[in-house]
Amino acid sequence: MARDETDRYRQAAQDALEQLDWCIGYLHGIRKTKISTQLAKNRTHIKRNLMHETASPVPSEVTAET
Repeated sequence: MARDETDRYRQAAQDALEQLDWCIGYLHGIRKTKISTQLAKNRTHIKRNLMHETASPVPSEVTAET
């Protein structure tokens, strides 16, 4: 029972991070790079430190645009 609940919470977190990825990409696309960069850093922190997963970079983390 507890494992099922854990899996549900993990899936909900994954879904929320996917939405965050979309938002980061959108903000980056409309040249709101300061906001998108900070959100990307927050996303990376969540994935690494809270979910214990490797975080793949999103466009705003790897481009040189400012």
